[in-house]
Amino acid sequence: RMIRLDHPLLDNKQLAQIREVNLDGFKAATLDALFPADQGGHGLERAFDELCASADEAIRAGNNLLIISDRHIDAQNAAMPTLLVMGGLHHHLVRSGTRSLVSIILETGEAREVHHFATLIGFGADAINPYMAFDSIARMIEEDMVDIDIDKAVYNFLKGSIKGVVKTMAKMGISTVASYRGAQIFETIG
Repeated sequence: RMIRLDHPLLDNKQLAQIREVNLDGFKAATLDALFPADQGGHGLERAFDELCASADEAIRAGNNLLIISDRHIDAQNAAMPTLLVMGGLHHHLVRSGTRSLVSIILETGEAREVHHFATLIGFGADAINPYMAFDSIARMIEEDMVDIDIDKAVYNFLKGSIKGVVKTMAKMGISTVASYRGAQIFETIG
């Protein structure tokens, strides 16, 4: 069984539905992608190892939807770099032989543009909820910077972002998100 998504970018309502999934064969776990801000690189490394251990434990407990979240950032806890988390966790699960058992969904404030989405998908993200982009859109509406309904604004943002991701994949000669996910076909130019 699988949950089929129309596209890899999720609004907040869609993420909430996945988080509260109540279907046979599906169980979601949310794992924090945070580290102690005052511990620098050593704290980041330790927190990443703990995230991988938590993912392994969640999989053993029967979870097949892992929501990796940086939503609870505060003065003491910084967000792990999303691309580092995605690539590292993907490879950890591949090495342990459990990657095919789970979908990884990112709830991140860091991703907000097509390049971010494309690279995260290329490093293994099954879906992405760019909550900070939605919060920014809502703030712009509240402050009368734009005159549009929030649902329409979020829809427009997602539609434009999805078109951008599809265009990025097409430039690589790839026609499906499934073929692009985890492919890591990036090259540094310049």
